Amino acid sequence: MTGSASELARRLGDHAEAVCREYLSNGHRSGNHWIVGDVRNTRGRSMHVRLMANAKGPAGKWVDEQSGEHGDLLDVIEASCGLTEFREVADEARRFLAMPRTQWPTTDAQRHPAAARGSPDAARRLFGMSQPIAGTLAGRYLAGRGIILTARERALRFHPGCYYRDLVTGETQTLPALIAAVTGVDGRITGLQRTWLDPTGNGKAQLVDPRRSLGHLLGNAIWLGLDPGVPIPVMAAGEGFETMASLRTVMPALPVAAATSANHLAGLSFPPGCRRLYIAADADAAGRHGIERLSQRAGKAGILALALRPQLGDFNDDLRHLGAASLAAWLSDQLAPVDARLFLPCG
Repeated sequence: MTGSASELARRLGDHAEAVCREYLSNGHRSGNHWIVGDVRNTRGRSMHVRLMANAKGPAGKWVDEQSGEHGDLLDVIEASCGLTEFREVADEARRFLAMPRTQWPTTDAQRHPAAARGSPDAARRLFGMSQPIAGTLAGRYLAGRGIILTARERALRFHPGCYYRDLVTGETQTLPALIAAVTGVDGRITGLQRTWLDPTGNGKAQLVDPRRSLGHLLGNAIWLGLDPGVPIPVMAAGEGFETMASLRTVMPALPVAAATSANHLAGLSFPPGCRRLYIAADADAAGRHGIERLSQRAGKAGILALALRPQLGDFNDDLRHLGAASLAAWLSDQLAPVDARLFLPCG
């Protein structure tokens, strides 16, 4: 055993069907191939994994006929588990093969370009491994929260088996997750937020912290309705994604930004051409501090900042318990008349 990536891939190939049953459980065997939707373990028939070596090549090689992607079983482990570092992929492969861990030389890590844990590169890779939310558990989760967004929202994705590490025990598991891209006003992904979901469809996963962010967040946000390069004269911003997605549900033409925390809200970057900024209020002290800081920065930039306040705990509570029509009516009295007419259905 040389410890090289190619040797590890070959060993996985010796157990190709077992690997597929473990990491591509939504597929099935057909002849000498395992058939599944894609490398992220989506249901379907587009991806074919060779189970035994033949004249066409070694066991474990796969191709996705729809996307053109191809690779080996290490790629399967990486994508299906939502891993972003080769060391983690290797450790998971060794766990499956019941082999001891080893120190991997730098040359083997170059098999996949290095992406430091929590870096923007790691965020972009995980986002790229994910899929559109339509018809997925993530789409059903949002609908259950009353959030209805169009398919044009490019910031949201779904991963069926996103890697989760318990920060206390160090134990890991894979769970479905809603993936939300954090971007700058130029639309480039700098980070993301993961919301792990209960596989049975019963809301968030039963975890101490079912929502985590990674990457460069300060100044950036989860943007809904951002069109990079196009001026945004009026927008709304707030701390939580579901709060801002609720506003977007009743005002689908209004660009909104979720900064993911009170501190990040205070440092949000303004898009070109912004003249009016609606800030979704938060009841706690940290939230109020973020609103005050953002308002002050907006004033110095010549932007009029106006607060939007919910009737209940937050705007998602309003949407779920009072309904979209009630929320729209409540907002109509808080918006500038010209914005009420422009953004509200009956404004």
